[in-house]
Amino acid sequence: MLQSNSQLKSLIDKLWNNFWSGGISNPLTAIEQITYLIFMKRLDELESKRERDAEFTGEKYISRFDGKFNIPGTNDSIDKNELRWSVFKHKPADEMLMHIQMRVFPFLKELNGGTSPFTKHMANAVFIMPKASLLVEAINLIEEIFKEIEKDATEGGHAFQDIQGDVYEMLLSEIATAGKNGQFRTPRHIIKLMAELVAPQLGQRIADPACGTGGFLLGAYQYILTDLVRKKDPAKLQKDEDGFERAAISAVLSQDVKAILDKSFVGYDIDSTMVRLGLMNMMMHGIDEPKIDYKDTLSKSYNEDSQFDIVLANPPFTGNIDKGDINEGLKIPTTKTELLFVERIFNMLKMGGTAAVIVPSGVIQNSGKSFETVRKLIIDKAELKAVIAVPSGAFKPYAGVSTAILIFTKGGETNNVWFYDMQADGYTLDDKRNKIADSDLPDIVQRYKTRDAKKDSDRKQKYFMVPKKEIVENNYDLNLSTYKEELYEEVVYEKPNVIFAKLETLEADIQKGLAELKQFV
Repeated sequence: MLQSNSQLKSLIDKLWNNFWSGGISNPLTAIEQITYLIFMKRLDELESKRERDAEFTGEKYISRFDGKFNIPGTNDSIDKNELRWSVFKHKPADEMLMHIQMRVFPFLKELNGGTSPFTKHMANAVFIMPKASLLVEAINLIEEIFKEIEKDATEGGHAFQDIQGDVYEMLLSEIATAGKNGQFRTPRHIIKLMAELVAPQLGQRIADPACGTGGFLLGAYQYILTDLVRKKDPAKLQKDEDGFERAAISAVLSQDVKAILDKSFVGYDIDSTMVRLGLMNMMMHGIDEPKIDYKDTLSKSYNEDSQFDIVLANPPFTGNIDKGDINEGLKIPTTKTELLFVERIFNMLKMGGTAAVIVPSGVIQNSGKSFETVRKLIIDKAELKAVIAVPSGAFKPYAGVSTAILIFTKGGETNNVWFYDMQADGYTLDDKRNKIADSDLPDIVQRYKTRDAKKDSDRKQKYFMVPKKEIVENNYDLNLSTYKEELYEEVVYEKPNVIFAKLETLEADIQKGLAELKQFV
């Protein structure tokens, strides 16, 4: 959606650059501070709408801005109405900065009550603004962004909530540096692909054991809502820039549906900043009480096995965990996190539950004992449905690693595994990642849904089936190139005497040309 709105993109770039030049150079810190401001704006607008709706229907509504707020660390209180964006944005610069730091931000931190994950994880959050002039610039730009969202919603027929979510996603995409332990943001189109392949349904419980900013949970959320529209009113579906069907979030988000969705998504991460960003990302998209928590799902503190219908994940690729910290339920003899996460995901699934997980190429082909044990687990104790080889440039500029997407269902039986050699994902495979027309993604979805062991037998194609027996004979190797038949074109060269004759003719022509040129000297 943002791709077609250059004005919105320009404003977001300007907002980002202002923070950068204003002294906040850490991308995560900048995105966190921008998020707090957008959140303050959104909260005011949401409450204003609810107040208007209540007035129109005659129902009683108690606003979050009704009553008094006790200012922490003082005996003073303030009228909560003074904490609204629409009120404090008119204050002088220095006064506004102090007001937000001492009153508005503390109010925001306690927003959902003492027991909510949001309040819990906001406890250590700090509002950092080096100077009042940067705050004023940021507030003015956010005002312009919201006006542009409103304009796009009115003129373009897009839902305000959808555009606002896209704006936030674009801000998150600015985090172009790899994080700790090999963490990096999964491209949105890869998330959409994986959600399409596992097809989560309303009422299912969906999890991500290393959720970062919540991209996979939101991908599942968007898929479920789109699928509801597909079943109810398919005429409202539109193809997005990546070739996937998409519907406006607001089209089917009734109170009943919302109540189910609020309980459907669970995420964990070991980075407290990521947890806060994930919580706010979910709330920006309309999930008021998201369940994202700070937890190491590989450690002894985690105990939610066999709880989920769907697991979507791109867990950290590099790193080791201390042997003494590893959860007792993880039996594979290794400290490598990329292997332990596959077992963790398997354990998280209910019997009959399905996972789509991104793994580095070592997991699918390394001959080490623990690597083979992981592959045995998802082939012998589950139905390994698909291995999709992803081109190494797909995760640039974050990383250039070669990866694969594994799709497996716990408790099923593997008979044949479907392989697909993704060669294009709709973007250039360099650091710039510019949009291009060539994309295998829609083809992957279609071929996966109609896969057939008898029909998909030609191993010279991009996609083909391999029987379990052959994979077992190859020490459970899941590397696509082990089974793919390369198509070689025979090159026929001319005979040497023919080549020499052509060279002699060419030399004669050159000498003739040189002789003609000498006449002009």
